[in-house]
Amino acid sequence: MDHLKFFIDGAWVDPVAPATIDVINPATEQAFTQVSAGSPQDVDLAVAAARRAFVSYSQWSVQQRLEVLEKIRAIYKDYFDDIAQAISSEMGAPIDLARGSQAKLGHGHIKSAIKALLNFSFESIEDDMILRYEPIGVCGLITPWNWPMNQVAVKVMPALAAGCTMVLKPSEESPLDAMIFTEVLREAGVPAGVFNLVNGYGPVVGEAMSTHPGIDMMSFTGSTRGGIAVAKAAADTVKRVGQELGGKSANIILKDADVAEAVTAGVHYMMGNSGQSCNAPTRMLVPNNRMDEAIEAARAAAESIGVDDPAKHGDHIGPVVNQAQFDKIQALIQQGIDEGATLVTGGTGRPHHLPTGYYVKPTVFANVDNQMTIAREEIFGPVLAILGYDGEDEAVEIANDTVYGLSAYVYSTEMGRAKMVARRLRAGQVAINYVAGGTDTPFGGYKQSGNGRENGRWGLEEFLELKAITGSQAG
Repeated sequence: MDHLKFFIDGAWVDPVAPATIDVINPATEQAFTQVSAGSPQDVDLAVAAARRAFVSYSQWSVQQRLEVLEKIRAIYKDYFDDIAQAISSEMGAPIDLARGSQAKLGHGHIKSAIKALLNFSFESIEDDMILRYEPIGVCGLITPWNWPMNQVAVKVMPALAAGCTMVLKPSEESPLDAMIFTEVLREAGVPAGVFNLVNGYGPVVGEAMSTHPGIDMMSFTGSTRGGIAVAKAAADTVKRVGQELGGKSANIILKDADVAEAVTAGVHYMMGNSGQSCNAPTRMLVPNNRMDEAIEAARAAAESIGVDDPAKHGDHIGPVVNQAQFDKIQALIQQGIDEGATLVTGGTGRPHHLPTGYYVKPTVFANVDNQMTIAREEIFGPVLAILGYDGEDEAVEIANDTVYGLSAYVYSTEMGRAKMVARRLRAGQVAINYVAGGTDTPFGGYKQSGNGRENGRWGLEEFLELKAITGSQAG
């Protein structure tokens, strides 16, 4: 595959103007390939192709769409290892994680979209009205680097199921898995122009997509700052904007819990994918009278987490994605120290055995106040903050005291108590005892974590408009 080409109107094509972006392997800090940096002119071509294709594809029957989705499902398996390897190389996920979770989630979203399409009622009659759900139109999709195939599939598949056409801009940090996925769609017979891919930078390609009058909807996953930029750019054309943004998820360990067990599991859960998950439980809340026990359990858990080359098999974390992210995490760790939090383990600098690569030590802070920077900002690295509380009401108050509201966690042996606390948390998804939702579970946030929901039928509805046809003979 020629990584310098874009996919527009059913073919791999050269960019309008040559410009390149290095794709860096974060384990080596070296570029291993390049992709082209797109321009507004490339976006114009992609949008024009998508608008032409929408005329016919929007009229496809549910059965026709199901058939092409089933082909995608079958062909994806042939490319599974290629996708996993690309993810490991471009963003540093250990190869077993890239296969076991990263690439696997892409397949999960394909199955979820098929299930949603099979069970969705696109037309019904109610109170002498015909109610119709119709595809919204041409969609601009912008996806992040941290779970790249997960986020590509969770947008592309329901958009296809809905009858929409689209232009995808994957992250310039992790573009290769999306390009391989493009081959899956091409082999499955997705019609020319229905799916288009333009690589490039957010302030150029993303801006051109967000402002484009030919795009009817923007679906963005990434930082809250990036989501705000997309929403502002989209405002002049009054297009729908779906946003899945940042998080600073609280993990409340209730007083009845086995603290050592809950803390140990919470540390491992949080530090998976090197902490680069928007829903990672980065603020651990424990009863003050159990704090010493929690600190020792967290220390032991963090120090048991290996950090190593993502090409190696085994249970370890890899590097963070790039130099900028590494520098940001290092600065925030130092800020935690400077603001008076207790450094339990980890700290600044690379692990001693890994002098090259963007590796971060698994780090735990205790005695953290919720107003400290490390409790307010999304760090996006393997850095945990432990906060104390005295009563359940205080725990809920601390958990909700954040601009974010993507996810939250409750750990308890008393399920009734856990559910009561979960209902009080201002978050789009609450996991009890670390039992997270799957690809059919609605995912999205409150407050500055975004708006809209992805996954399952909720994800399908994001790409649909509701039409009411009225009149006494509507039936």
